[in-house]
Amino acid sequence: MLNAIIMILMKPPIKKHLLSISLAIYPLFGLLAEAKPLNVLIITTDDQGKEVGAYGDDLAITPNLDQLAAEGVLFERAYIPAATCSPSRAALLTGLYPHQNGHIGLAGHHPEYRVREGVVTLPALLKEAGFRTGIIGKLHVAPYRLFPFDFEWAKSGNPARTRDVREVARQAGQFLTERDGAPFFLYVNYFDPHRPFDADANQYKGLPQNPYGPDDIVPLTYLGMDSPELRRETAIYYNAIKRMDIGLGMLFDELRKAGVYDQTLIIFLSDHGAPFTRAKTTAYEAGEAVPFILKWPTVSVPGLRQEAFISSVDIMPTVLDALGLDIPPVPGRSLRPAVEGRIPADWPGYAYGAYNSHSSSHFYPRRSIRNAEFKLIHNLLSPRPNPVPAIGAAHPSTGADVFANEVMRQAFETSARPPEWELYDLTNDPHETVNLALKPEKKQVLQEFQKKLHAWRQGTEDPLLDPIELQRLLDAHGM
Repeated sequence: MLNAIIMILMKPPIKKHLLSISLAIYPLFGLLAEAKPLNVLIITTDDQGKEVGAYGDDLAITPNLDQLAAEGVLFERAYIPAATCSPSRAALLTGLYPHQNGHIGLAGHHPEYRVREGVVTLPALLKEAGFRTGIIGKLHVAPYRLFPFDFEWAKSGNPARTRDVREVARQAGQFLTERDGAPFFLYVNYFDPHRPFDADANQYKGLPQNPYGPDDIVPLTYLGMDSPELRRETAIYYNAIKRMDIGLGMLFDELRKAGVYDQTLIIFLSDHGAPFTRAKTTAYEAGEAVPFILKWPTVSVPGLRQEAFISSVDIMPTVLDALGLDIPPVPGRSLRPAVEGRIPADWPGYAYGAYNSHSSSHFYPRRSIRNAEFKLIHNLLSPRPNPVPAIGAAHPSTGADVFANEVMRQAFETSARPPEWELYDLTNDPHETVNLALKPEKKQVLQEFQKKLHAWRQGTEDPLLDPIELQRLLDAHGM
């Protein structure tokens, strides 16, 4: 009843006048709520950028995500530390950056691509605290034994099984039934909208019912190019997102049937950006910026759009804080103040990235830092070419006629053969097309960001600050 009233008050134009009041009084409602154990549901999608209706994308049909954002907090500036699957997921589950936990590339692609022994993981901590733990969809983080789950479905094998969103919901319902009243941690991982963009990705078991065709959409803006094949891929990408959102509605219905929806901390995010060039496997915004929505019963302010910088390494301390458990030494912090609508004076005004590798042939470490105005990328192996110059139809060698302009064509060239430093003015160039690193008028900004990035690398004990270690990894990868 309380949430229903709040939802009415948060609708425009009432929202405009009452948001400040809500920010002040909503946390007090927790004092009136019945004391029940808090459960945890973390949901990830695979390779999804911020193509969500609530983020302003008109082509994204995501009513369930939009509703979750209305009930919870939408983060405008949420980032993952590496735009590749396993390192991003390992960071989420350990609260540590990839170079801290050791998982610097895709699980199973190199002997060193794994979480180091002794690293504490979120499922292990929650299992020890008496929570029933479950995973639906891929884990893709090694070694499995550091991530204990009581219930598993599609954790390994073919990850595309989770395109069957009806089955995902059914498995979640089974998990909730079997928990026997115990508090739970459920980790649900949808494969959508990951490639391959084939017939199953376009429409799987009848979902979505009315898929987009190539003529219904336009390619993602940051690509700055157009072609029939790119439109076909983009249509399938949006169809996969629509199917995932349908599945979210089914998943949330299972929580409601079990009577735990309003006693569950829900976090939704993507593991990284879209599977297109200049996004996945890069340090650009389209790879590192992700959708991130959090609903924390009696704590988060419904409908709040939070512009504070956050990272997926903040998830572990947030969950532990919500449950009243001790937080181990990690670089992140609890998002409690952010979802309450207050930002402490010491809240970081920067986000950092630490990409190292995708598969073993893709070792190409980058470090990044951004604030509200600028972004700096350090390509540690420049002038070597990028081993992943293109993903799908968006290719730098495509004929010049498919690019919107020469600036976009040059941006693709830069991503394929990046210089050591890339500096972008995100206010005037949000899609990072014009590198300002060599501009004399930006020298002071460049030096300031280089200094801050170096300090962060020192503070997180980045092993690649040592040239010997960088060379060792090059040798280990046969490069």
